[in-house]
Amino acid sequence: MSACVRIRHDHTARSSRPSRASGIKRPHSPPPPRRGGRFRIAGADLSASITVFLIAVPMSLGLAVAMDAPLEAGLIAAALGGIVAGLLGGTPLQVSGPSAGLTVVTAELIQIYGWPTTCAITIGAGLLQILLGSLRAARGALAVSPAIVHGTLAGIGVAIALAQLCIVLGGSPQSSAVANAFALPDQLGRLSPAAPLIGALTITVLVVWPRLPGRIGRAVRRLPAALASVAIATAVAAVTAPGIARVDLPSWRSHALPELPQGPILALATAVFTVLLVASLESLLAAVAVDKLTADRAGGRTADSAPPSPATPAVPAVQRSDLDRELRGQGLANVLSGLLGGLPVSGGAVRSSANVRAGATGRAATVLHGVWVLLAAGLLVTALEWIPLAALAALVMVVGFQMVSFAHIRNVHRHREFLVYGATITGVVLFGVLKGVAMGIAVALAVALHRLARTKITVTDQNGQHLVIVRGQLTFLAVPRLSRALGELPRGGDAVVELDGFFMDHAAYETIQDWSDAQTAQGGRVVFTGRSGGRIAEPASAAHSCCRPWTPWRNHHCHDRPGQPIGAPQAATMAAFPSGEHLTTDQGPTGSGTAESGTADAPGPHAADATTSPTGRSDTPGEEAAVPRRTGAHRLVSGLSSFQRNTAPLVRDELARLAREGQRPSQLFITCADSRLVTSMITASGPGDLFTVRNVGNLVPLPGTEAGDDSVGAAIEYAVDVLKVESITVCGHSGCGAMQALMSAKPDTPQTSLWRWLRYGLPSLERMTSRHHAWARISGRLPADAMEQLCLTNVVQQLDHLRAHESVARRLAEGALQLHGMYFHVGEAQAYLLAEGASAGSGIDEVFNRVGPGDPYNHARPYDITGLSDPTGAGDPDDRGASAGPSGSGELEPTSA
Repeated sequence: MSACVRIRHDHTARSSRPSRASGIKRPHSPPPPRRGGRFRIAGADLSASITVFLIAVPMSLGLAVAMDAPLEAGLIAAALGGIVAGLLGGTPLQVSGPSAGLTVVTAELIQIYGWPTTCAITIGAGLLQILLGSLRAARGALAVSPAIVHGTLAGIGVAIALAQLCIVLGGSPQSSAVANAFALPDQLGRLSPAAPLIGALTITVLVVWPRLPGRIGRAVRRLPAALASVAIATAVAAVTAPGIARVDLPSWRSHALPELPQGPILALATAVFTVLLVASLESLLAAVAVDKLTADRAGGRTADSAPPSPATPAVPAVQRSDLDRELRGQGLANVLSGLLGGLPVSGGAVRSSANVRAGATGRAATVLHGVWVLLAAGLLVTALEWIPLAALAALVMVVGFQMVSFAHIRNVHRHREFLVYGATITGVVLFGVLKGVAMGIAVALAVALHRLARTKITVTDQNGQHLVIVRGQLTFLAVPRLSRALGELPRGGDAVVELDGFFMDHAAYETIQDWSDAQTAQGGRVVFTGRSGGRIAEPASAAHSCCRPWTPWRNHHCHDRPGQPIGAPQAATMAAFPSGEHLTTDQGPTGSGTAESGTADAPGPHAADATTSPTGRSDTPGEEAAVPRRTGAHRLVSGLSSFQRNTAPLVRDELARLAREGQRPSQLFITCADSRLVTSMITASGPGDLFTVRNVGNLVPLPGTEAGDDSVGAAIEYAVDVLKVESITVCGHSGCGAMQALMSAKPDTPQTSLWRWLRYGLPSLERMTSRHHAWARISGRLPADAMEQLCLTNVVQQLDHLRAHESVARRLAEGALQLHGMYFHVGEAQAYLLAEGASAGSGIDEVFNRVGPGDPYNHARPYDITGLSDPTGAGDPDDRGASAGPSGSGELEPTSA
């Protein structure tokens, strides 16, 4: 029968939850669709749309100039990207427009095939984007190595900067980045001062504008730097250089529309694939960046904003990007842009980040920006034709430089992928986008194979025991060297194999396993360890079914000691359970029957161990001071998350079985609530093995004296009569705060909840000071001090209290129940069991025997204690006072309560 009572399902509560049709958003669900609503425009969206519009117009014209495309094509792409991708895309705050990443590719396509065919290629790429989005392949596009993606964009940025530098110097861009680089000396020799000076002025304003100080600076920074730089350069050029080359917007009547593509099929397919690849990657990366910017803004962590105050209105939450929908929206925008003679469209990081920082809250800002661009293309043609081409080229050149991100360079260098990044940049600049990406993929594969094949194997002799250290991954490529190294070891000898890697394939595993079996068969001993020195356990399939590491403790103390490495001894001890940090004093006899080990914590007061100070440092001599820990809430959430991630998949089947069959623990385990005692770790037990009662001081009140507090007795009765446990263990431990409180209590001690509970431990104190009982002690040595003496005596006394319970006495008389006394020394991580005679109440000598690693029943074996200074006076209680006390230098001084 399970201790957990089945409760009635509350259908009322379930039915009260909002339905999907109600329009109410539930946690972790997509936002409900608008039903019959209208397109809402917030004031923040209106102002953000104007900000983005002021950036988009010069940027679109500049990119059209850089691609040598019709200038109105840039405005068409900006308008359609804003309206179509803004309405239908999956990232509400992303602003789409002419693709900066496709500048080099589009310029090359225009030069080879002409503008009408380039528009047809844009349509083809858009249709493929719609297809991939419908197949939900957007996430797969981000599976490419970040070093390759960012290297591609950086290479495109370098090519853009070189091409625009030629225009800033007064010349014309060439067909490739290499040709532009070689043309620079000739252009410098024919330099005309007007264009370079206007370009330098534009760049200077772009750099200085966001950094203007003071109140005036804050006021003028409301105008975007891109618009300010182009406006100032236009005004200066109008006065000082009236003959400089300017924007020339032809009549819309002469605007070229797409035609059926003409050229080799393979070359056209390659062009479509290139536009598809670059536009999609740029859009999806920008969508991910927008998500991060939006999350930072919601948390008040934007770089240029102050932390939110309580009076500041909360920023409306924006849903996460739907990348597949975003890809479909980008594809439709590209189809329409190609049909109307516009440039290829993609999401832009510059425009999108400006939209987020301007306070946009929804799609309205993106769509309105496209409307403003469309109006400007029809109404502001005269004003736009005053803009110098050098100013637009300088603006786009800065965008190209910004695509080479030093943050990305540091990141790939930290992850040891700079070789891939550098190869991709070099390939894109020298050979084009597709060949550059292919070079990056080839180098990435070569680096991965090199890392898999690079395995260092060393063998050293340490006092007759051989240490084999394997650094790196163990694959079939390393098997010959591994076999040769293992074969040189003497047969039948002892060896320690240290594996420092994260991957081992089947061939390497069989090689090591065969060698280990052969060594063991010839009398040798082989131990496998990790880098920290901790033993590596057998695979789950090879381990005995009773030895189950249910909840592996993932060295979580490392997170509490920033910057402090954990040594091998610490790593070895941190291999059990993540529950040792918490004081367990939950009330009630039912507890949690199949949780960690079937806990049923009794009610002692909710107080921490008396040896621990409020600062987290131990007051017990010899105990190492604890390091300040993270907050309880942080630790709880972190531990739960770790359990769900690492442990829950391993134990889910077993817990499901226990849920079906109920709990059938074999033992009742009564121990202290001290957080350093982790019952499952000490007893190597798992869910359903132990029915645990924890309280302050591992106390068992005598029946009839609990003054109305029956939770411990109820737990005992339930375990013995209902669960039919076969044994009961009372476990004490070193440095028990409850025992220290008993010893230090004064006659005028206030009658607090803690003291009213600790009065059940007074019989233990009286037993220790009495001359009618033998001193409890540890076999092989004397108790360290009076504190340890009381901890040992308390275990024996609580066993006597257990026998006074009717259910326990009845089962003992039937021979169906055994009692055990146990003492755990925390500092030594050593368990001691009370000799069987004393546990059964029939022995005079109360001796706790050490439990060894290979001797689980050594407490039942007779011990030779000859020659040991016996504080019991050879079993005569009356002679005890003349013997040496636990300190070895006189009688133990009793401490009265």
